[in-house]
Amino acid sequence: MAKYLVTGSAGFIAFRVIEQLLESGHQVVGVDNLNDAYDVRMKHYRLDQLQKKDGFVFHQIDISDNQSLQNGLSRDANQFAAVINLAARAGVRQSVQNPWVYVGTNTFGSLNLLELCRKYSIPKFILASTSSVYGVNAPLPTSETADSDHPLQPYAASKKGAEVLCHSYHYLYNIDISVVRYFTVYGPAGRPDMSMFRFCQWIFEQQTLKVNGNGEQSRGFTYVDDIAKGTILALKPLGYEIINLGGHETITINQLIHLFEKKIGQNATIDYGELHPADMLANWADISKARRLLDWKPEVTLDEGVSALVSWYRDQRSWASQIQTREEW
Repeated sequence: MAKYLVTGSAGFIAFRVIEQLLESGHQVVGVDNLNDAYDVRMKHYRLDQLQKKDGFVFHQIDISDNQSLQNGLSRDANQFAAVINLAARAGVRQSVQNPWVYVGTNTFGSLNLLELCRKYSIPKFILASTSSVYGVNAPLPTSETADSDHPLQPYAASKKGAEVLCHSYHYLYNIDISVVRYFTVYGPAGRPDMSMFRFCQWIFEQQTLKVNGNGEQSRGFTYVDDIAKGTILALKPLGYEIINLGGHETITINQLIHLFEKKIGQNATIDYGELHPADMLANWADISKARRLLDWKPEVTLDEGVSALVSWYRDQRSWASQIQTREEW
């Protein structure tokens, strides 16, 4: 069994990646700075679940602080089989308001972790990137060969910068690197600034749903367990590869709202606003490469995944109903 460093360990996707690694008998050192990019109660909920499990050790470290990173991990670093970098400032709209923190975490933080790999001869690095790098005119479904040089917001630009740094470290130091570009991910204990959690909470609590645009924009949603499995499969030696991990089912926002209404058993009140210029109108992954290289495909249907999210929220409603969400989804 191996020991892995997983950054962003109190985050939504990292939480499930770590659980799956621990279930397979591996050890995990988790790093997170527990920032307040969204309601920290959700991060503490996930972290509390992980700290009950054998084989998990947590360090509160900001990956953008290279000195703290080096000092905090120097004892374990030469034991890591891989670094799985899932730490990120996420969210396209917030990055327009404060691009510096996005570049600091997503780009410089990735650089610091690549340096850790170089210094301690850690052979494998996984970078979680984003479908947002494909910009506004991406073909649908979108393959890894589509243009990714024209991001629409600092968030996507900071992730593209991290991808390019990864390629340079692969070339210079022969680090085996998998860049996994996530499309829209959802599931229990998900990010409260994303549409899935917000729609669930707002319908349960009879709050008005705020939708940017007319609701006909579409997304290919992927259940978090499928994304976690794909991320772990990407630990195999690949050289340097960029791989889409995304959903096999697309749905419009209006259709998604109707699905939540059905699962919860309540009707939604919807307030439609202006479409945000940082938003993509459609998002749909071509996962041919993931099938070929990783033998991966999403297995959880949208109907099953939304049911699981609704069931989780119902069970955790006493505190989940108090989680703060942002004004725009």
